[in-house]
Amino acid sequence: MTVEQKIERIKQFRPVDDVFFEVFAKDIPFDQEMLRIILNDENLIVEDVIVQSDERNLYGRSVRLDALCILGNRARCNVEVQRSDNDNHVKRVRYNASMITVKESDAGTDYSRIPEVYVVYISEFDIFEKNKTVYHIEKVIKETGDTIDDGLHEIFVNTKVHDGTEIAEFMKHFTETRFEDRRFPCFTSAVKAIKYTEGGRESMCKLMEEYSREVAREEAIDATIRTALKFKVPTEQIVQDLHDEYGLDSDTALKRIEDYQKTKTA
Repeated sequence: MTVEQKIERIKQFRPVDDVFFEVFAKDIPFDQEMLRIILNDENLIVEDVIVQSDERNLYGRSVRLDALCILGNRARCNVEVQRSDNDNHVKRVRYNASMITVKESDAGTDYSRIPEVYVVYISEFDIFEKNKTVYHIEKVIKETGDTIDDGLHEIFVNTKVHDGTEIAEFMKHFTETRFEDRRFPCFTSAVKAIKYTEGGRESMCKLMEEYSREVAREEAIDATIRTALKFKVPTEQIVQDLHDEYGLDSDTALKRIEDYQKTKTA
C-alpha cells in the first residue's frame, strides 16, 4: 500500500473502528470529555491513559483493554469499543473488570481499599435491545430493590439508538468519517489531529502495520488449530505446539481451541 493509499484509508476510518480508536484514545482531553458526558460528571479528571499497544500495558494480549483511564480520584475506567455482535458482552465486561481489579490491588489489600472500577462498553448495536443509548448496570437486592455499591460500575453505550440525549449526540459521531461539532471540541480536534496532520497520520500508519501483523498472527493460530483438529491431534499436543510456535500459555491456548470449536459447531 502506497503512502497516498494509506492516507486515503485513514480518512475513511471512523472513531468506532478499533485501529482508529486506539490512536485517538491516547488523547487525554478527548477521554476526559467523553467520560464527563457518559458518566455525567462535569468535574471528572483523567490523569493518564494506557492503550492496548502501550508498553505500560501489563494485562497481556488476552485481556482487551482499548483504553484504561486513570481518573483523578484514582478510580480505573476501561473504555472498550466493540463492533461485532459475536460475543457474550456482559461476561466479557465482567472478565476484564475482574482482571483490572486484581492487577490494581496489592496482595493482602484491605478489601475496603480495592479501587473503584468503571467499564464503558461502546458498541455499534443495542446489546439489550431496549431502545436506549446508554444502560447502567448495578447490583440490586432482588428482595428489597436496594442497590449495592461494590465498586464496580458497568455502562453500556451504543451508536445505534438516538434517543435525543447529549450522550446520543456525542455517540453518533463515532460512526462518522468527519464532523465538526462545537459542543464537543476535544472530540472534534482529536479526530482532526489524526486525520489531517503529519504526526497523526504517522501514528495511524504505524498502528495499521502493527494491526496487520497481529491479524496475520491470529489467522496463523487459527490455521494451526484447524489443521491439528482435522488430523485429530491430541489437545495436549496442540497446546504445546501453540506455546512453542506463538508463545501462548496453557490457559490461553486451551481457550483458543475451545473458542474455535464453538465457532465450528455454532
